[in-house]
Amino acid sequence: MPRRRARLVAGLAGVLVFGLAAAGVAVVRPGPVAGWLGAEPGAPAAEADPTEPPPPPVLAPAGGTAPAPTPEGVRAALDSLVRGGALGDTVNISVVDLVNGEVLFAQGQDAPTVPASTTKLVTAATVLATRGPAYRITTRVVAGTQPGEVVIVGAGDPTLAVNGTGWYPGAGRLDRLAEQVKKALGGTKPTRVLVDGSLYPGPETGPGWDADAAIGGFGARITAFMTDGARITPKYHGPGGQARHPDPDLAAGRAFARELGLPASAVAEGSAPAAPGSASAGPGGVPAPGTELGRVESPPVVRLVEFMLEDSDNVVAEALARQVALARGKPASFEGAAAAMDEVVAELGLPAQESDLADGSGLSRSNRLTPRLLTDLLTLAAKGSRPELGSLFPGLPVAAWSGSLSTRFDRSDGAHPTTVGAGVVRAKTGTLSGVHAISGTVTTADGRLLAFAILANKVPGTTDQARTALDRIAAALAACGCR
Repeated sequence: MPRRRARLVAGLAGVLVFGLAAAGVAVVRPGPVAGWLGAEPGAPAAEADPTEPPPPPVLAPAGGTAPAPTPEGVRAALDSLVRGGALGDTVNISVVDLVNGEVLFAQGQDAPTVPASTTKLVTAATVLATRGPAYRITTRVVAGTQPGEVVIVGAGDPTLAVNGTGWYPGAGRLDRLAEQVKKALGGTKPTRVLVDGSLYPGPETGPGWDADAAIGGFGARITAFMTDGARITPKYHGPGGQARHPDPDLAAGRAFARELGLPASAVAEGSAPAAPGSASAGPGGVPAPGTELGRVESPPVVRLVEFMLEDSDNVVAEALARQVALARGKPASFEGAAAAMDEVVAELGLPAQESDLADGSGLSRSNRLTPRLLTDLLTLAAKGSRPELGSLFPGLPVAAWSGSLSTRFDRSDGAHPTTVGAGVVRAKTGTLSGVHAISGTVTTADGRLLAFAILANKVPGTTDQARTALDRIAAALAACGCR
């Protein structure tokens, strides 16, 4: 993991961000994150890497006593920025004061709009509401029907690593799982690996996805068993390092077979036998079919949400969406996940009619959200009445600092002027061809915390032009008191 990102994750892991306290908005406050991450109560914090300087603060303090913007002031700051230009004529916006809930700017705020990756805000909220921040996805291996045959049961953990060089920090590892399996088999040598991916009924690509979505490096075929988000070379983070396996489940099965000392030819698709009754061993001490031989767990959902939001990880997003489906007793498919998320949106008291989803990542052009739904969601997460939702904030990229905003709001390259907003805009971005979006929070010059959502669906300019235009709108909110 790059050092900059490592410092950010370490600095944010132990806090809930933007909870509303009685006196107003608290930017950070202690929370039960350590428990969600599996730390023992009262356990000391991990020692800091002595080679790394302490990270500087990246968020300005905000509180309920800061002067409140007015709708007139916000309109004066934004009007000239939202008309036409690089974003086109269809720019839908909602800006809300997170302290008192006042709507400060509304333009097409109830218009169903393709949200691109800002969809992941809904995915984060719904999986946190249904599974909870501490939930972990468990991958198991059970004994097959023949001696030495083992079945790995895909449970939908996209972060599994083969060994210590995996893409996701803290992931469950196949090398460790293989050691468990060999020990459980005793004197019986592994002979065959079956991969049970039946948890996901398919299809493997989403409705409304562009033709290259699963092969262009930003997504993958969605299967219940994979390693490193289906990346072919997870330890390589340079150009081309995002190439994905065309058959993620069988590729992961072959990797597991190698750890067991078996060739790729020993891998096939199959089904796990039912768990045995009271007897867990057959003749000669061979484990009975269906006996569990080993298990590994994913990082907790709170960490998976961080992975998804910070790096706009589409594969993790689809896995989390399916966890919402499973929690609601629906099929772990694109259709089941979308229906479950829309259902949970209504349960959270958000405007359900303004959420019509087709996937959990935002790759689908069939998704429709409104700017108002996104700012309502952020407002609910900030209130503190549903504390589990507050844990989506640490994963949001910080302007000029992390994730998909690491190179934005800091355009001092000569081609663009340095943009106000670095460190005080925290938001999820979204990009498809012709579609550009950003939604999150911003601290004004007076220290007031606002939520905003900007969705543009008919963008005529280039991606760089559109991102600069979006950044300027968010930066205008950061630069003004708007009173």
